[in-house]
Amino acid sequence: MNIPFLDNWRKRQGGTRTVSLAAAVETDPDGVAELFAECELLRARAAQGGLELDDSPASLTALDQLPPVWRDDPEELPWVGNDAGLYLGTVLVRTVPGAVWDILAGGQPVVRLASGREIDVVTAGLDWAMSGSPELSEMYAESAESGPEVKTR
Repeated sequence: MNIPFLDNWRKRQGGTRTVSLAAAVETDPDGVAELFAECELLRARAAQGGLELDDSPASLTALDQLPPVWRDDPEELPWVGNDAGLYLGTVLVRTVPGAVWDILAGGQPVVRLASGREIDVVTAGLDWAMSGSPELSEMYAESAESGPEVKTR
């Protein structure tokens, strides 16, 4: 999977050495989580709609209510969807005990719950950006339900 903002992360990690995303999750899980949490385009679109994303479950509900103006731009739509998936994953990792980022063999980032269940958050984000379904808050609720009690922020 080609994630363009990895170049920025690699530069912060020391320049030219090649670091696979899977290895980075193993060696620097907090750094990868911080990178995934950036979601710059989604945060910009949310801010345009008067919403500040605070990495809480309530912000997912608020995102579900935004007018989907990105659907008018076929070039922007997949990027917003990717960001939405990474944002959903960020909220899960930060609020559901035992939830962690993991990378599948093909390079796809997923959230692994304490139960072992994998949530393909990027695909969920793309589906949400394209059609509004499933809602991000619904994906969060279903994922949080299958794990231990949700942490409050």
